[in-house]
Amino acid sequence: MIYTVTFNPAIDYVVWLDGLRPGAVNRARRELIQFGGKGINVSVMLARLGVESTALGFLAGFTGRAVEQGLVQDGIRTDFIHLDEGFTRINVKLKGGEETEINGQGPAIPAGALEALFRRLDRLTGEDILVLAGSIPSSLPGDIYERILARLDGRGVRTVVDAEGELLRGVLPCRPFLVKPNHLELEAVFGRELRSEEEWRACAGELRKRGARNVLVSLAGDGALLLDETGAFHRIAAPRGAVRNSVGAGDSMVAGFLAGWLNTGDFARALRLGVAAGSATAFSDGLASRAAVEELFRQGFPQA
Repeated sequence: MIYTVTFNPAIDYVVWLDGLRPGAVNRARRELIQFGGKGINVSVMLARLGVESTALGFLAGFTGRAVEQGLVQDGIRTDFIHLDEGFTRINVKLKGGEETEINGQGPAIPAGALEALFRRLDRLTGEDILVLAGSIPSSLPGDIYERILARLDGRGVRTVVDAEGELLRGVLPCRPFLVKPNHLELEAVFGRELRSEEEWRACAGELRKRGARNVLVSLAGDGALLLDETGAFHRIAAPRGAVRNSVGAGDSMVAGFLAGWLNTGDFARALRLGVAAGSATAFSDGLASRAAVEELFRQGFPQA
């Protein structure tokens, strides 16, 4: 079973405007509500690709109940911890010319709730995969990812980490199965601008030397690069299409990669399905449908 953890889920309220006028009444031309948070996005895309997962994390208040109800209606298993105080955040995403986001704060997570999450994670075995994705709320320790991976050490659980900066650097000694920085996050880890294929490959190799078993680097319009656990590089260009959405593309890539790898054990095929899923979401208004992912996968990819 794949388990995803989302520490700070959200309801995303997406609004399209003809133009944003500060200080005036703005009327929506179109609107969309979706349930967000990076781990949740991975679970949603996995479900669309026919792979079961269980969504873990913290929810609170009426907004939290709405998130869980929506996921269950989409056929996604949930095992959230419900907090006694606060409410799950609402993020507002305004699309009117330039994209503007207003992200809510989210509830404080007390120590008892964190222990409840640890007890759930203690059930995981070598048959399971754990996906940790996204930022850490200020009420949690900054090294929470490291603590979780250290707690799982020796049990054979494959861990996937989609994080940036110190969160990413901190988990490398725990030998995660997969890390997925994007090119900007890779630059942040190494403190310099990366301009060439050779530099991307060298930095992916360094992450593997530091402990990551597989390194998947998303390169936006340049596609993706994978350094697998055998030391082989795989490179793929991005499909051609009009980008409509930046939210959830990386999470979709993680889900597509896991779905491809679980079904075949073939890293090259897993990379292709990951890029197809990430690109399909980038070409959609929300997370892509299975049909959109499969269509891109069938079309093939330009030469990188």
